[in-house]
Amino acid sequence: MSAVNEAVAQAAERIDEARRSGIPCDPVRDLLPSGDLDAAYAVQSALTDRRLAEGRRVTGWKIGLTSASVQAQLGVDTPDFGALMDDTAVPDGAEIGWGSVLQPKAEAEVALVLEHDLIHERHTVADVIRATAFVLPAIEVVGSRIRDWDITAVDTIADNASSGAYVLGTRPVTLRELDLRTAGMVLERRGEPVSTGVGAACLGNPLHAAVWLADTLVRLGRPLRAGDTVLTGALGPMTAVEPGDVVEARLDGLGSVRAAFGRTGQEGDAR
Repeated sequence: MSAVNEAVAQAAERIDEARRSGIPCDPVRDLLPSGDLDAAYAVQSALTDRRLAEGRRVTGWKIGLTSASVQAQLGVDTPDFGALMDDTAVPDGAEIGWGSVLQPKAEAEVALVLEHDLIHERHTVADVIRATAFVLPAIEVVGSRIRDWDITAVDTIADNASSGAYVLGTRPVTLRELDLRTAGMVLERRGEPVSTGVGAACLGNPLHAAVWLADTLVRLGRPLRAGDTVLTGALGPMTAVEPGDVVEARLDGLGSVRAAFGRTGQEGDAR
């Protein structure tokens, strides 16, 4: 085993132990070559393979780092992505057991659900529009297996782009009815606004983020497929949540979606 492969295996085991134990771990950047995003994605892929071996399935993909300010904070100039798994999909308003997502935070997003594959080397916005069956409002519950969210780009990519859980709304809307660039968003916690934003905050338009993901996954040999859900990225700042919180996202033209969190002491498998 090469030194890099051994480092990837060690990083994957560190993060997976945090998932299994529910105890956040040290960052993995000390194990991997400095700034090596390919190695970080190799860790992510190894962890996804472990989940698949456990009987889980990939239901789609999430896009992260779509904000220029967050990219600058982490020292990158590109978004990142992570896999969505079937056991991280939570029905609208259903309770998310406290502790099932480590160090959870919530953010509101636009979700695209595809009806056609995206297999070209380079995609256009028109390709993405044509491939999209419908759009849903979404709350992504981001979570970090890395202690105290002490992350660089290498850490968050290795940790499946800090994916925890996701909640989709239930009223599908077609893209012909929407202008995603100007769509406003309000995220409320316990009825109080805690985050606001607009579609343009996501790489200028959530569809631009989807184009980036489609191109990137084709280069990696695992293109977006019909039936995939794509979380296109946060429309505003993420917000920390506490036990017993209920957060609700309202998106112009898309309606609302809610995420409810259990109270301290409830059990749940860490994600």
